[in-house]
Amino acid sequence: MSPADTPSNPTTLNATSPAGPASPPPAPSPVAARASVRSATHTVIIPSYNTGPKVYDTVRAARAQWAPVWVVVDGSTDGTAEGLAQLAADDPDLRLIVLPQNQGKGAAVLAALEAARAQGYTHALTMDSDGQHPADLIRTFMESSLTHIDAMVLGQPVFDASAPLLRVRGRRISNGWTDLETLGAGIGDSLYGFRVYPIAELIGVMRHQPWMRRFDFDTEAVVRLAWAGVAPINRAAPVKYLSAEEGGVSHFHYGRDNALLTWMHTRLVIEFLLRLPLLLRQRLLRHAPFQYLPRSRPRRA
Repeated sequence: MSPADTPSNPTTLNATSPAGPASPPPAPSPVAARASVRSATHTVIIPSYNTGPKVYDTVRAARAQWAPVWVVVDGSTDGTAEGLAQLAADDPDLRLIVLPQNQGKGAAVLAALEAARAQGYTHALTMDSDGQHPADLIRTFMESSLTHIDAMVLGQPVFDASAPLLRVRGRRISNGWTDLETLGAGIGDSLYGFRVYPIAELIGVMRHQPWMRRFDFDTEAVVRLAWAGVAPINRAAPVKYLSAEEGGVSHFHYGRDNALLTWMHTRLVIEFLLRLPLLLRQRLLRHAPFQYLPRSRPRRA
């Protein structure tokens, strides 16, 4: 198994095993409100890389809505691993995994997925640690997942004035390619990472190939899950791009990450052409992942 397939020596932290850089982070305040809902099947996963104190706000907001919550520190050097360990020490429903080196969002999510599956969880909602995603919609998305247990529940972003116009327009390109690659399976947005995934199915598609470990994770995950027969359910969700003054942090690089997406869609289109006969049959018979698509209305005379 290649290094891309398995996170390097992840450390699961608890009250007696904190880890992190030598310099202490700003002391986080404890979780003020904890969720009254504790699920035995659905969990929240928050990958984090150098987001600074904003991750504490995100974790507190998530814990106020749901339990348990897993946080994966993906090789951060900003001291937040130690601060998160302080939070986890006082909260048994906050689980922390620390990866010694940055491996990318997909690798961080995979580490938490495998830990959650080992404890019997079947579904996971992923959300970013930088404050862009709406924690107050966690319960709504989990309820949708419980209603459509065989599906993936995908956030469809509702942008406000803070959204960079270039990124809003640019994602239309990726969405167009995704629609083609899934033969119109109904994926509303290919890049928005606020989603509920079936854990076993997602681990399955990730373990069969070395990709989906970095910025390509969100898009390739929904395409490959659709190919595997997991239907999408779309739910509107606001997204806010925080300014530096608001604590916003972005690790998106236009050149590097767009090149990664271009290579990803090239691979997916080639594989789509090989899968096309099967996808056509599935769509014609309305088999998964096409079973939730609206039926066309008959034309009026």
